[in-house]
Amino acid sequence: MSTELRRLRNYIDGEFRDAADGRTTEVVNPATGEAYATAPLSGQADVDAAMEAAARAFPAWRDATPAERQKALLKIADAFEERAEELIAAEVENTGKPIGLTRSEEIPPMVDQIRFFAGAARMLEGRSAGEYMEGLTSIVRREPIGVCAQVAPWNYPMMMAVWKFAPALAAGNTVVLKPSDTTPASTVLIAEIIGSVLPKGVFNVITGDRDTGRLMVEHPTPAMASITGSVRAGMSVAESASKDLKRVHLELGGKAPVVVFEDTDIAKAVEDISVAGFFNAGQDCTAATRVLVHESIHDEFVQALAKAAADTKTGQPDDEDVLFGPLNNPNQLKQVSGFIERLPAHAKVEAGGHQVGDKGYFFAPTVVSGLKQDDEIVQKEVFGPVITVQSFTDEAQAVQWANGVEYALASSVWTKDHGRAMRMSKVLDFGCVWINTHIPLVAEMPHGGFKKSGYGKDLSAYGFDDYTRIKHVMTSLDA
Repeated sequence: MSTELRRLRNYIDGEFRDAADGRTTEVVNPATGEAYATAPLSGQADVDAAMEAAARAFPAWRDATPAERQKALLKIADAFEERAEELIAAEVENTGKPIGLTRSEEIPPMVDQIRFFAGAARMLEGRSAGEYMEGLTSIVRREPIGVCAQVAPWNYPMMMAVWKFAPALAAGNTVVLKPSDTTPASTVLIAEIIGSVLPKGVFNVITGDRDTGRLMVEHPTPAMASITGSVRAGMSVAESASKDLKRVHLELGGKAPVVVFEDTDIAKAVEDISVAGFFNAGQDCTAATRVLVHESIHDEFVQALAKAAADTKTGQPDDEDVLFGPLNNPNQLKQVSGFIERLPAHAKVEAGGHQVGDKGYFFAPTVVSGLKQDDEIVQKEVFGPVITVQSFTDEAQAVQWANGVEYALASSVWTKDHGRAMRMSKVLDFGCVWINTHIPLVAEMPHGGFKKSGYGKDLSAYGFDDYTRIKHVMTSLDA
């Protein structure tokens, strides 16, 4: 006897709606491999409706005072705290993540980030007025951009939604947000929460697949398109947005180098790096997935890292001993498995390298050594619980290999030598360099990369600025 699936709906202009043509897709829990809900497969009519609602709502939200926008965002943050258990349940169903870690590692930073941007709402300042030409005063205004089309990924559905909507709303923009087709549940709940606070049309959620996202980006209404996703998806968005010169904000892939020098405390580094590599099943574009270790400590480090991997557990969300849950979908499981299956003969799987169980999309924590710089698994983003290890001889080689990939989002350096740490932080070509740590994020500091990791910043005042435009106003003093 089949179980009736829960029905998720779009949120447009202050109300929940089915897709205009009634189409739906099934949503699968990756911890079980079984469908638990249906979601609208939104088409042109749904995108049109959401964009029209956001456009109608924009003038009033733009003209709301910064204090009013701050107050609304603070109410949203409070509501996230009050309904945290509902958000956790939805996210766990979305992703199969451990319940305890979702509660401790996602809800607090999400709430903090919303409150940070609530404060930023009151910082819409230009430079001070002045006379740069005789008889004329110049003023710089910082204004919202308009309607923002936003697409969030499946690895952190809730948190990435926050990274999208919070700065956009704080700056006075209106939003049409699409979650990944595999993880819509928590975003639909977020729409319900936000809808109880904001005027109708200011925040809209439509669900669907990549074609839905394409329709959003190609739509003439949005002034900005923002996406967190793959390099391929980012390039497609940039190409589509270029046809009418939309502003584009892209946070794409990563292949973070972790450079471990010979003076490092190996036990401490292994402990921290293994967590930073395996957390969220490695489905994090800043994950510590590509370790470069000095040849003098290579063997000892690999042995310790392999043991850490063997001691790391994956499993069902209610198991308090697990560090991470399943990969998000069968395609991702196939991709991660494929990297291992295609390893060159000189590579060695030190730990893991296989699927776990026959239910859901679990993959064992994996360590691969003996790799060369041009190996596929070194150059391409695996996006799974897989850490690769290479042995380097000196600082120059470490820098060359660290920078020798097409991604440039995050990196870390492990050494007790302050001068070396500073040199490395200067030459590593990544948007973030951590020293003797890897992966901590705070709302006040920017997150974003270079090269094929995209452009634009999330979090921080820089991320807030990305959702604004600059206007120069000049007035005659003689009028």
